[in-house]
Amino acid sequence: MRHVGRLVVVAVVVGTAAAGLGAEQAPDDRADRLWQRWDRNGDGRLTREELPEGVRRNFDRIDRDGDGAISREEHRAVAERRRRAAQRRTPDVSRRWPNVEATRDVPYAGTDNPRQCLDLYLPKERKGDGPLPVVVFIHGGAWRAGDKRGGAGMVAPQVDTGRFAGASVGYRLSGEAIWPAQIHDCKAAVRWLKAHAVKYNLDPDRIAVWGSSAGGHLVAMLGLTADVPDLEGRLGPHTDQTSRVACVVDWFGPSDLPRMNEPPGHMDHLGPGAPESHLIGCPVEDNPEKARAVSPITYVTRGDAPHLIMHGDQDRTVPHDQSVRLAAALEKAGVPCTLVTVKGAGHGFGGPEVHERVRLFLEKYLLGKDVTVSAEAIENTP
Repeated sequence: MRHVGRLVVVAVVVGTAAAGLGAEQAPDDRADRLWQRWDRNGDGRLTREELPEGVRRNFDRIDRDGDGAISREEHRAVAERRRRAAQRRTPDVSRRWPNVEATRDVPYAGTDNPRQCLDLYLPKERKGDGPLPVVVFIHGGAWRAGDKRGGAGMVAPQVDTGRFAGASVGYRLSGEAIWPAQIHDCKAAVRWLKAHAVKYNLDPDRIAVWGSSAGGHLVAMLGLTADVPDLEGRLGPHTDQTSRVACVVDWFGPSDLPRMNEPPGHMDHLGPGAPESHLIGCPVEDNPEKARAVSPITYVTRGDAPHLIMHGDQDRTVPHDQSVRLAAALEKAGVPCTLVTVKGAGHGFGGPEVHERVRLFLEKYLLGKDVTVSAEAIENTP
């Protein structure tokens, strides 16, 4: 049985409203829907009290005329600025990877919250006739920052080969909703992909999830909690689908939240200002049981999805020991796991050998190839 006991603050009034908008979409429709939800008294003005708690801190900046309320025009102006910023950050997928077609901002949870959207990447020319396996990327950012658009550079090269489909998933950040909102969103996205497998010619039984930092934590949770009802959630119209995934690529994700200060790094992970504390809605140091319930290591059992874990040995944001602990627990339970240490790397790494290990892992568990994924350490190549 299972026993459950760089940080940037996102600045939004429509930061949750517009951060997910694609270059090809005007922000007005989504901004107006959000306005209607927040303007509860229908007076055409948003007061500080009408805003969700997580976005009130930006009230004074958005209220440009200083009249004590946000007008619809001020609200739309923020949405437009966010849309333009998203345009500048979004990779030109078709130019860099000519075989990839991107469909952005697909709602997966039956809501109009742009954080609950995914970007879908499909090859224009496929190799083979059968359904394609899917590589899903989940972004990092301490659960309180980041954007799904960063996933394009991770999954598009896989899709460009014609052997995979891809997706990059957004989720509600901790300033908007605390745990388990984040894993509920990720599971709803997986269920959406499975429910639309026939439409897009995807293989629902061959889905890999890949994430870095906070995204690494979330993909590990996906790989380890397919049989935990409390973490499944009821989001979206596809609750008849399972959230089980075929394999996990975890890049330097937290795995044991109460022990994130072992050894000490350059931040305190247990106090009230820690990102982990924001995630669970209370200080980790005062609520270790709640933090354990948010820790992937808590859920390891035989039959879980195979893991490739990669972590820099000089990481002072998420200690390398977090991945050592998780790998040991997986191996003890008989779950296939390869832990690769990236020598000299901090909280992030690069180089062709890193991506070669990921490629081999995906080929092994999604394409069924008889390949070996080495656990030998890699020298970091910035």
